[in-house]
Amino acid sequence: MSIKAKQVAGVTALVVLVVAGMIAVQIASLTRLRIDETASRAKSLKEAMLHRAAGVVRESGMIDPYLAIRNDSGMRSILESAVTTQPDTNTILYAAIVDTHGNAVAHSETTLEGQPTPQLEDLTNITDASWWRQLWFVFEERRYELREQILAGNDPFGAIRIGVSTLFVRNEILKALTNFGYTALIALAISTMVATLLAQWMLRPIHVIQSGLTRLGRGELDVRLDLPGQEFADLGSSFEAVSAQLAAVRNNALPAASTATEFESVMENLEDAVALFSPEGELMFSNAAMRALLPGLGTHTASAGQVKPSLALLAENDPVRQLVERALAGRKSAGPVATPLGTPTETDQEAPEHLLLCHAIDDAKGRFIGAMVVARNLVYLNQVHTTLNYSRKLAALGRLMAGVAHEVKNPLNAMTIHLELLKQKLGAMREPITVPAGPSGGSKTLDLTKHVNVIGDEIKRLDQVVVGFLKFARPDELKLQPVHLSSLISEVLSMTAPEAERRGIVLKTECPPSVPEINADPGMLQQALLNLTINACHAMPDGGTLKILCRPVARRRVEISIEDTGVGIPPENLSRIFDLYFTTKEKGSGIGLSMVFRIVQLHDGEVEVQSTPGRGTRFRLLFQQA
Repeated sequence: MSIKAKQVAGVTALVVLVVAGMIAVQIASLTRLRIDETASRAKSLKEAMLHRAAGVVRESGMIDPYLAIRNDSGMRSILESAVTTQPDTNTILYAAIVDTHGNAVAHSETTLEGQPTPQLEDLTNITDASWWRQLWFVFEERRYELREQILAGNDPFGAIRIGVSTLFVRNEILKALTNFGYTALIALAISTMVATLLAQWMLRPIHVIQSGLTRLGRGELDVRLDLPGQEFADLGSSFEAVSAQLAAVRNNALPAASTATEFESVMENLEDAVALFSPEGELMFSNAAMRALLPGLGTHTASAGQVKPSLALLAENDPVRQLVERALAGRKSAGPVATPLGTPTETDQEAPEHLLLCHAIDDAKGRFIGAMVVARNLVYLNQVHTTLNYSRKLAALGRLMAGVAHEVKNPLNAMTIHLELLKQKLGAMREPITVPAGPSGGSKTLDLTKHVNVIGDEIKRLDQVVVGFLKFARPDELKLQPVHLSSLISEVLSMTAPEAERRGIVLKTECPPSVPEINADPGMLQQALLNLTINACHAMPDGGTLKILCRPVARRRVEISIEDTGVGIPPENLSRIFDLYFTTKEKGSGIGLSMVFRIVQLHDGEVEVQSTPGRGTRFRLLFQQA
């Protein structure tokens, strides 16, 4: 059970105990009060009967006193009122006067007069008992009797008996228990809620400390804690001091002091295949690239009960085994050796050629601790060099083309100016220009304005092409800053809304404020998203749904997805949609998607596209978190 759960359970249990104790006190007090009220009512009735019986006996003289009491109207009224007053809440069962033999002389139930009256348990047994015994007697539904002897002079004359019941007391206690139960449930709910809030508030420093320890475990040093309250100030200071000491130790430590976890993490991400062998030839470590090249070595560590991976698992003519054995025997580096390793690729019939190097490893005291073999893929290295050379050529070509485009713009500007001057002169001419019609003679009027307008339109179109090329080849300088995608997507949708409304398109977005920020140029990113949303609207001439989704994904990246339900992209065009000037629209420039691709590249992001003709298209942009 967590600390928070224990605290909530403890506070709730304490409240339950307190409420239960208060309920027990209330029930005990109510029980004693009702029993005392019952006894008091019985005593009052007894006194009235005793006083009336004494008067009747004195007035009877020599007449039979028992008969006089039985026939006395006043005594009869007392007996009847004893059991008829408030019958729903009356605790008096009966009232009777009996003779010395226990026979009823006068009884509240007239049918019982003259018959023996059974003697019940004395009422003092419950009135003098402790509270818990009173409660026990009440729920046992016992009947009790208040007795008082009547004397005629010094001789016993008879007795007064008043029977009482605890049934009404029990019913009232049950009703009180029901009300107390509702009160206890309300108190339990309130206490649980208050205890939860209190635990959240009191345990916040623990969560802060846990977060700080997690950051330390990830390698972040000089961590500071924002602990509330003066009570935690010393703890926060101690934590910051330890964090500062760790930072100082890390800064002054030698590279060899890196932990094994950090070492393995670095090695696992290397393109080169790396393996480390002990002086006995046992494999101590291998990264993923080496395990792919030499599957015969097994895993890079040995599990309990398994044979430890070693050079003996490789064939005797294996070049890696021969090179490592030579290095271990001579305790010095061996290689380099070029040899095919791994499995053949789909395009090549032979395994890729690798360059093998084996280094002898000594510790700080100069003791030989093993050999490290490195296998470098020469094919991949050649591809990298080819890609670099190609990139350099593309960069140079881009600079050249940007210069050419810039030089083209100057003549275009001059042509535009002179064309405007020509328009003005043609407009100022009062007589039309005529030329001979041909061998038949005569003449015809030339409409030079029409030709001038055609030339002007073509110059404008050429200028737009040049401007678009310049933007693609030499984009504006990036101004990176943390960008909150929720607000940026809202702006893009507000600009897309008129076009979507005109085409009957429903706009949907799922970009909660909790999505992490990304480092981006807000203007460029907005332009890229706007290009995609406008293209999506154009792909839905008969209406549809345009959905934009933002969410965090693996490797600390954020995904922006733009999905439509339009006509889709034919499969043969998917590989060309990002090419400059490629378009399938009648009046398209072929620059929009090329700019999208270029902007995503400038942000070190990725762009993917999935499309099904007739069902829609989905663009997926991936960016690193800020």
